[in-house]
Amino acid sequence: MVMSGSPPAAHGAGATAGERSPFARLTELLAPYKPGKPLITLSLGEPQHPVPDFVGPILAKHIGDFGRYPAAKGIEPFRRAAATWMGTRFELPRPLDPDSEILVLNGSREGLFFAAIAAARFVAPRSGPPAILLPNPFYPAYGAGARAAGCEAVFLPTTLANGFLPDLDALDEATLSRTVAMYIASPANPQGAVASHAYFTRLHALAIRHGFIVLSDECYSEIYTKAAPGSMLECAGPDFANVVAFQSLSKRSNLPGMRVGFAAGDRKFLGAFHELRNVAAPQVPVPLQQVAVAAYGDESHVEENRRLYGLKFDLADQILGHRYGYQRPAGGFCLWLDVSAHGGDEEATLKLYRDGGVRVVPGSYLARPQPDGSNPGAGYIRLALVQDSETTAEALHRLVAILD
Repeated sequence: MVMSGSPPAAHGAGATAGERSPFARLTELLAPYKPGKPLITLSLGEPQHPVPDFVGPILAKHIGDFGRYPAAKGIEPFRRAAATWMGTRFELPRPLDPDSEILVLNGSREGLFFAAIAAARFVAPRSGPPAILLPNPFYPAYGAGARAAGCEAVFLPTTLANGFLPDLDALDEATLSRTVAMYIASPANPQGAVASHAYFTRLHALAIRHGFIVLSDECYSEIYTKAAPGSMLECAGPDFANVVAFQSLSKRSNLPGMRVGFAAGDRKFLGAFHELRNVAAPQVPVPLQQVAVAAYGDESHVEENRRLYGLKFDLADQILGHRYGYQRPAGGFCLWLDVSAHGGDEEATLKLYRDGGVRVVPGSYLARPQPDGSNPGAGYIRLALVQDSETTAEALHRLVAILD
């Protein structure tokens, strides 16, 4: 049975440690120390591969469009390109309608945040205090969205025992009956777990039965070394009912600073989502949407991106072996390493920084304590393999030398 998390803090109350940015907490942890060797940053999941060649020329061609306000819905060429790419990449029940089933986003992060607010307004009244379900550990925007929506955040531990995905069998009827939305990430951040078609199908059935919205974060879907991850929309039926998938160019196309993504799925929810975004959310400049049109029409730079990440996972296979519970993840570009036998996540993070100049994130900073006091991220560190292969190899060699 899943127990609920803490209720939202009162308006104006200060954020607890769990509500603060994990990177702000990491900065405070390391502030008293100096890196023992030239710094290698693996803490932030910011892609460092080259920006695609077509970006500059397209921006130059459409530079004049920075002189007008963009429509919140997104330009028609962008919505068509996003819908076409989704239909080509995934085995959807039918093609997405660019006019009613696609919305441009200022990066997936703000979309995931605002979607919680929209879901709280959209769903039918709940039988109890409204709740939003989150995987634990989780992307911080999920927690911020639940808080802004005035919903109780219910944290679902994602551990090795349950394949690093929320255990759907542990969800009790009382919790489900008051659920407004559930966030799911596949590939998962930080563990890289990928949900199966059967898992998505079961989750969709729960959403339909209990009337909540599934907010499926799929921004890492194009980074994998084995089978290509699927989309929750593949399992959402011909109307994509109660499901919205979120995509971004940050990871797929190495464009984290461009801030372009989209939401796709349930047209009724997206209609309400658009109404909220039209008055509250940041718009996406037209020249950036034109770059995205080209990006979603080109797979060669994505394939090269995957190749480069694959080389770095090959290095992790060779250098780490079976240390720290390492297993090559199914998706994403992060390593989730068990350092519980090496002093725990904070101590290992400090030691790697002080002695080796390697900056990582303690797993407990990416999660919240469960009602029993346990933290599913405790004892782990997260490394984002965003640097070049040579730098990545150096960082992994330092890690093994220091922790062993």
